[in-house]
Amino acid sequence: MYLDPDVSHAVKILIVGHFGVGKTTCIGSISEIEPLQTEEEITEASEGFDDLSGTPNKTTTTVAMDFGRLTLSDQLVLYLFGTPGQERFKEMWEELSRGALGALVLVAPERLNESFPVLDLVERFGLTYAIGVNHFDGTTDYPLDEVREALNLSDETPVVPCDVRDEQSSAQALITLVTHLMSQLG
Repeated sequence: MYLDPDVSHAVKILIVGHFGVGKTTCIGSISEIEPLQTEEEITEASEGFDDLSGTPNKTTTTVAMDFGRLTLSDQLVLYLFGTPGQERFKEMWEELSRGALGALVLVAPERLNESFPVLDLVERFGLTYAIGVNHFDGTTDYPLDEVREALNLSDETPVVPCDVRDEQSSAQALITLVTHLMSQLG
């Protein structure tokens, strides 16, 4: 993908992943504007729908989307759209995927089985993607080649470590995605 230095490009990127993987935190850590967040308290109504076993301290959840912006250069601005992680909100994904150039798929190594429905949706909507392996405190740091193998990813799909709480780490994951998108388009 050639970026004309005299033209500004705005690119829509999705930040996706299973419930509780860190999508809202990622956008919050990196957005240069106050992020739009549609967080609501988790209530008893979600019992039987949301599995909180992997995130026992989680008290809120995204119910529509998150939105942020990141300027990478004078020619490239990323508009970041975070999707809800629950299956019952997957209709939002179709709407949010329209016009998106690619997706950063966040995964938690201890809960990789929850990533397969997310990857299915990303592939169904034809989005080029990179994987950000979010490392939570107190969890095992798995080798990236093991994560790649467990998710059955092609060798071309970038897999990078990240800590979505850290601005630089989140930025590096997005830069990896943009570099991958440019190699696919150009």
